Amino acid sequence: MDKNKTILVCPLEWGLGHATRCIPLIQQFLDEGHRVIIASSGKPEALLKKEFPQLQFIPLKGYDIEYSEKGSMITKMLLQLPKIKKAIEDEHLWLDQIIDKYSIDMVVSDNRYGLWTKKVESVLMTHQLFIKAPTGEWLLEKIVKKYLNNFDEVWIPDVEDEDNLSGELSHKKTLPLNYRFIGILSRFSTYLQTQNIETEEYDFIAILSGPEPQRTIFENIILKQLENTDFKGILVRGLPEEKLELKIENSELKVFNHLEIEEFLKCIQKSKVVICRSGYSSLMDLTVLSKKAILVPTPGQTEQEYLAQYLSKKGNFITQKQSEFDLEKGLNELKLLN
Repeated sequence: MDKNKTILVCPLEWGLGHATRCIPLIQQFLDEGHRVIIASSGKPEALLKKEFPQLQFIPLKGYDIEYSEKGSMITKMLLQLPKIKKAIEDEHLWLDQIIDKYSIDMVVSDNRYGLWTKKVESVLMTHQLFIKAPTGEWLLEKIVKKYLNNFDEVWIPDVEDEDNLSGELSHKKTLPLNYRFIGILSRFSTYLQTQNIETEEYDFIAILSGPEPQRTIFENIILKQLENTDFKGILVRGLPEEKLELKIENSELKVFNHLEIEEFLKCIQKSKVVICRSGYSSLMDLTVLSKKAILVPTPGQTEQEYLAQYLSKKGNFITQKQSEFDLEKGLNELKLLN
């Protein structure tokens, strides 16, 4: 890549994972001497501002997706397809205006299908080329392929061989030449080179993420189960915008709304087990850190359910449904893994 480009990076706002996996890319662009502008909103914007306070941010409206508390997530998403399609069209028009205004040379979009352009090089980053769904996968694949064909390149944050993390989500078929596997992306990779290995003094660290209301539901399940145990743990709530701290009586549990990367890494290293969603970015982090984990997919998210099952067969991970979550059982099961 030529030096001194202005690169616009745009992560999807569904949860924090799209933003966290952009962190190593942004840092690489900066190390190579490029100017980076970030377009985002909500929690992802708040998180990236904490990591890159020196960079310029442009507000980019999210898709405003509503998530189910009960019932089928698929049905909920299907009902919102017209709204999603309109959001994709709107962001495409928005990008055309932004490119000239900010002299953009390259656009890197994380899972935002409308952020392509013929004016400059445009790249889409995604691990999900082949959508998992109870029915109609062929139709979803056709729709996604049509969107992907608008981009100059598609970057897949995974490896191409059998040690891959995404399984059938990106290895189901032979891919076009402009699709590139760019390796595992983790916000912790750079810091691992300078960090000392920490003693595992906590039984677990629970990392909450993803959309509401399921984030709060899972948080309450964990707190309820801790009332009857003496486990020593850490709870990271995944709320970078939240100012008020959660007050609890359990002296064996440390609670944080958000942690900066270096402190976050220390807390993970000090914990024997990670409890988290099976979002793809979390799985990349766990792989880089070689940590055991209890994976609890967001209810109704077929991608997370597939990934949890796929990777629990490879070692280091077990999976539980949120409705059947059992902290003590999970910790005991992980003790039996090599």
